Amino acid sequence: MKPIAPALVPVSPLPVLAVDERLGMSVEGGDRAALLAAIDHSLVYLKTPKAEAAYRQYPVAGITRERVQRSLERFRNLLVTVPSAQVLQAIVQREFVFYRSVGKDGYGRVDFTGYFEPEYLASRTRTLTYRYPLFRLPPDLKQWPDPHPTRLDLEGADGLQFDKGRLKGLELVWLRDRMEAFLIQVQGSARLSLTDGGVMTVGYAGQIKQPYRSIGRELVNDGKLSANNLSLPNVLAYFKRYPAELNVYLPRNPSFVFFRDTQGSPATGSLGLPVTRERSIATDKKVFPPGALALIRTALPFLTQTGTWKSQVVNRYVLDQDTGGAIVGAGRVDLFMGTGKQAGDRAGVINTPGALYYLLLR
Repeated sequence: MKPIAPALVPVSPLPVLAVDERLGMSVEGGDRAALLAAIDHSLVYLKTPKAEAAYRQYPVAGITRERVQRSLERFRNLLVTVPSAQVLQAIVQREFVFYRSVGKDGYGRVDFTGYFEPEYLASRTRTLTYRYPLFRLPPDLKQWPDPHPTRLDLEGADGLQFDKGRLKGLELVWLRDRMEAFLIQVQGSARLSLTDGGVMTVGYAGQIKQPYRSIGRELVNDGKLSANNLSLPNVLAYFKRYPAELNVYLPRNPSFVFFRDTQGSPATGSLGLPVTRERSIATDKKVFPPGALALIRTALPFLTQTGTWKSQVVNRYVLDQDTGGAIVGAGRVDLFMGTGKQAGDRAGVINTPGALYYLLLR
């Protein structure tokens, strides 16, 4: 099997596929209303100055903001007028060009994970129970000297030394569990039920210039978990059993994320618009076109009647609408799985290889 592009120095992260490589690709119908909503969000984005600026810097020849917009408009029209998934598939293969990510290996392998919007209890004020805060964006962040301080520098090993440095006075809301506050930083948003009876939603506002490091991968490196058992449920179970280890492993992720009160809005991606359950993906925007129509092929978990998860390979249309600190390069995709515990349970067990395609009109 030949690589899609040279594995060491790819000519493009998104080479065009030959026609015979995409024939026979059966795409699931799924929730069309959700797909239409996601398309509409992308179309709103593509008309903004933010999109114009992003595409002026986009490096792949032939992929422009105007072409992405025309492709979405045509696909949306087909979605609401074509009578069946089979006919839609035939028209798409005739009218659209498929670009396939070269992946992490030059052969198209893309590693998929899932993310979600957590739902937790929280307090507007600090108490003996609620003592782990999320923080507002520092107004002087752009003036912070490089390299930025790390997570350890900012909050200490125990996560409670924040009021001794740059974070003092920036507390936005308080969580009762340190791991919950950490997971909100990893996921980028949350829906919080407040002790005063209200509901608060928070979304990504910015982050420091430090790399993301997976604490799950650190556990594997130290022999605390096996690579085959690396999942969010297993990571949480480990720290529930050994809570003191949080002081060891959380500081190993030097990245740190800030939040804003989103006034009850749904979870929002890096484009500044809502992300849609199972229809929005997060990718590296230095590599892939923001807001564009994509097709993913990977195994996703589905709940069986016995209450267990069973993996099933799907081909699914999605929109590229988010990014993340851990989502770097042509070989990583994060799929938004929705809000709440079940979404989190599903997201936490997605750790599978697959393929990523972008669809643009000829």
